[in-house]
Amino acid sequence: MAEKARLKKILPPKELVGEVSVPGDKSISHRALIFNSLALGSSKISNFSPGRDCLSTINCLRALGVRFTRQEGKPTAMLVHGVGNTGLTEAKNILNAGNSATTMRLLSGVLAVKPFLSIFTGDISLRSRPMKRLIEPLRLMGAEIYGRGEDSFAPLVIRGKRLHGVTYSLPVPSAQIKSAILLAGLFADGSTAIEEPQHSRDHTERLLKRMGAKLESDNSHIFLTPLTAPLTSVDLCVPGDISSAAYWLVAGAIHPNAKIKIANCGVNPTRTGIIDALLAMGAKLKIENQRLEGNEPLADLYVESSRLKAIEISGDIIPRLIDEIPLLAVAACVAQGDTLIKEAGELRVKESDRIKTTARELSRLGANIEESSDGMIIHGGRLLLGAEVRSHFDHRLAMSLAVAGLVAKGSTLIHNAGVAEISYPDFWEEMEKLAR
Repeated sequence: MAEKARLKKILPPKELVGEVSVPGDKSISHRALIFNSLALGSSKISNFSPGRDCLSTINCLRALGVRFTRQEGKPTAMLVHGVGNTGLTEAKNILNAGNSATTMRLLSGVLAVKPFLSIFTGDISLRSRPMKRLIEPLRLMGAEIYGRGEDSFAPLVIRGKRLHGVTYSLPVPSAQIKSAILLAGLFADGSTAIEEPQHSRDHTERLLKRMGAKLESDNSHIFLTPLTAPLTSVDLCVPGDISSAAYWLVAGAIHPNAKIKIANCGVNPTRTGIIDALLAMGAKLKIENQRLEGNEPLADLYVESSRLKAIEISGDIIPRLIDEIPLLAVAACVAQGDTLIKEAGELRVKESDRIKTTARELSRLGANIEESSDGMIIHGGRLLLGAEVRSHFDHRLAMSLAVAGLVAKGSTLIHNAGVAEISYPDFWEEMEKLAR
């Protein structure tokens, strides 16, 4: 708790120059750990995310009988000893997902079909996030799963049983809900079909196909046939997390004297909305050395000081950059003109209400932001001024405020800055390495 509560002081550096290595992609790391736990045999996951969220997934899987072995001298390399279709066992205690909605939602899909009782909780932030959108499709498959109150908040109680396949249209784009349905569908009776209103990140589909699942997908439909044999375990080197790289992309674009390289970064097209938005704003950003790693595209990214202009951010791009919107709001503060962000109401139910908290905290730095029900209008071109701001215990907001502090006049003090370790433990060290 002391780490989360610490103050962090940011002063604008004369330049931001150098190369950074970002942690392994958090979304892919979760899936690699879970799917290989359900496979038969051992697999090696390299460069998995070192943040607290993925540790929550490991701890929950350990409690369910999966064995993990860390490689000596390699803190981000893990051997997963899979247990197959029937090897998970009932946990002896309540499962704690910490701050990780991905852990809770994906594993709920798995546990809904396992013949034992599971109880899932999390920290105060996760217990305030609605789980009704997860529970409804699983119940349509026959699951016995219960939450607290009308919106089905955690703790969740799951009594696993045999399920049947379902045809389901997602009411909002959500890779987590989609993945939970697919994981339940792997072990259900009959096929499962999912319709997406907007294409969300597809890491689950890519990895399940590679591990032998019979799955067909396009931009709006997914069709899954249940497993007839266990998944095949696969070794995987996880690409760098583009959501972590995004902080350096924006920092490099908005700082007046910057030149930054990010090597080995994942560039899955369902995740590159941040790149598309920055390019549309006029950022000097290059993508080089594109290649594949474990069926996932990656590349080296280069960014330097740019003159940004305002744009509208809405529609199909929103699911591809939903986690980066607080950061894009920082870029919009510096850009010339009025940036409109809309159709992003999903931000209201993240680790904090990211529309409210982003507008409130950037306003403390002198930004001119109008909050709307599903987004915000940022009147750009104003000089940001250092001030005291708060992370609201939201890791992405803490790091976005730090990027703002790099171009704000004077010092910026961020309360509860240590929360950044949830997804990016080395964030502050990387910032110090770039700042000169």
